[in-house]
Amino acid sequence: MKKFIVLKAFVAVLICFVSLSLLSCNDDGPDIPPVKIQDVIGNYKGKLITTQGTNKAEATIGFTVKKDTLKFTDLPVKEIVKSVVKDPVKTEAALTAIGKVKYNINYTAVVNANYNAVEFTFTPKVLEINIPMDGAIKKTVVTFAAKEKGFYVGQNYAMKFGLVGEKITVDGVVLTPYEVIKYDFPYCIKN
Repeated sequence: MKKFIVLKAFVAVLICFVSLSLLSCNDDGPDIPPVKIQDVIGNYKGKLITTQGTNKAEATIGFTVKKDTLKFTDLPVKEIVKSVVKDPVKTEAALTAIGKVKYNINYTAVVNANYNAVEFTFTPKVLEINIPMDGAIKKTVVTFAAKEKGFYVGQNYAMKFGLVGEKITVDGVVLTPYEVIKYDFPYCIKN
């Protein structure tokens, strides 16, 4: 008889624990604040990973997001200049002469179905750089593409996107051989 009472008490306690544990499952995670397209506007700072073949470089970069444009005041172009100039000493001299390179990317944005992220579709423009080399100026045009959408997440006010330098022309002639340059921005925080 005592064993039967102990068994009933054990089953009752077990049912209570299971019931309480199921009640705690109502909260499926942190609340992610809803976002609006206007939330993306502002100044950002983050990591840029530039990859060309097996060469990879990292830098911290800043940019500004306006209503429909992403603006860089100093886009790193070292890999582009190295692709054109080839000589490391002349590359550094050319980079010094070029200075800061401004570049703008137009975008369209939509809020995703869950209202927790903004998705970007970029329409990159060509980038024109005049590269001084051997006493002449090489008119260099870089054709960029955005292969994937970019994202802004409201939970951490961060943006992620990437660009690819698909083609370079120098004085109207396509640069060959040429290895594409990838610009990945994996985590950029709004200031």
